[in-house]
Amino acid sequence: MHWQVDHQPNDVTHALRALSAVLACGAAPQDVKWTEGEAAQGDLLDGTAAPPPPTEAVPGRALRQLPVGFMPLAETVALHAQADRYERLHELAIDLADDPRRWRDALDPRRLSLERMAREVRREIHKMHAFVRFRQLDEGNGEVHYVAWFEPVHHIVRAAAPFFARRFAAMHWAILTPALCVHWNREGLEFTPGVDRSEAPPPDAGEALWLDYYRSIFNPSRVKTAAMLREMPRRYWHNLPETQAISGLLQQAPERSARMVAQASESQRRMPIGVPRVAERAPRTPQEQLSDLGRRARHCTDCPMAAAATQTVWGEGSVGAQLMIVGEQPGDQEDLAGRPFVGPAGQLLRRALVELGWPAGQLYLTNAVKHFHFLPRGKRRLHKTPGQREAEACEQWLEAEIRLVAPQAILALGATAASSVLGRSVGVAQSLGSWWQRADGLPVWVVHHPAAVLRRAESGAPDFEAWVEAMRPALQRSMA
Repeated sequence: MHWQVDHQPNDVTHALRALSAVLACGAAPQDVKWTEGEAAQGDLLDGTAAPPPPTEAVPGRALRQLPVGFMPLAETVALHAQADRYERLHELAIDLADDPRRWRDALDPRRLSLERMAREVRREIHKMHAFVRFRQLDEGNGEVHYVAWFEPVHHIVRAAAPFFARRFAAMHWAILTPALCVHWNREGLEFTPGVDRSEAPPPDAGEALWLDYYRSIFNPSRVKTAAMLREMPRRYWHNLPETQAISGLLQQAPERSARMVAQASESQRRMPIGVPRVAERAPRTPQEQLSDLGRRARHCTDCPMAAAATQTVWGEGSVGAQLMIVGEQPGDQEDLAGRPFVGPAGQLLRRALVELGWPAGQLYLTNAVKHFHFLPRGKRRLHKTPGQREAEACEQWLEAEIRLVAPQAILALGATAASSVLGRSVGVAQSLGSWWQRADGLPVWVVHHPAAVLRRAESGAPDFEAWVEAMRPALQRSMA
């Protein structure tokens, strides 16, 4: 026996009642043909040669007797445009009626397919809420109406309309679509048949103002084209006025972004911190000036790392030290102790200096960045490489240290330290084995950071012995 169910695609209630009826009558999915039409609601089972319902329903087979979660899923899937959606719902409903425990199988392929369809419907409703653009129409009698055009893929107009009724309750508005139109008269919603796109409203006077505003708030430095297309697929573009400007804005984004960065760098450029003036009542030694500089650095709040870190970790050593060793930033243990190079990487460095036989009194140890930059992971704080903003904020303190200590040479540990000391981007691989010179003439030797030596299997750094020998030229140059 074959059944034909005629339903309206935008009338979910009628269609689900029909599904409940064929389910109760014991019809098999392959014996039911679902046809979409725009006819007025009639009997649940319409169409040619539709047989009368059986005298007795199949026990337990009705939508209301299925697991609780099935009905909300069915109501959403019914809004999908896929032609076989009711056949799929029918198949799963029969199995669940025979054994409701199957609903617990969240990995059932049929259920996964229906849930995917439900997600697509919910996403389409969300996009309609986001991308409908009303245009103002003056009716000539003092009444102002707002009309929008939208082209949904799925049958979502009835489901999406209450949102607009709540949000624009005081307006007369209408949303026109090819399949179904909705009108709001400040009292209730009215649905009418769909219309052709030629009846969509023309641009209004406010659209140019909106485009000017959109261009003004467009931030080229935050453009992520792939993410934008995920959130605003191209099929919606021809209905959005702002998309007239998007293509041009995207083309100009790299140039505008570079210009913004250059302007920001220029405005944020700081004057070098001067060496503190000598007090009138008693001349201070350079070492006292260095200590005073460290006290001032402890109150620096130029980067967000300062608030998260335990304390500022200042350099350690004496003015006149022949070699200044500059690392990247303090680690977890340095942050807690307030001293540089006391953690595992720092202990490896101090061991290397002992093997090289360099007296501690002739060394000054510091970091390019003075605060610990980390990511919290439970009770642990994981090291995070400082960014350009943090390095630029601490550059003033590092330069003041260099001027006061006045070393004969600088040993830079890693790329961050080398870039901060030299004032330009420098990679470790390109720097090894040759001397670099700062603008003030001070020679700089670059080696791997001791943390890279500790994890050399993943970082590609040399072993301990080779790393120690790589530092020897810096020690020799500082003695010259």
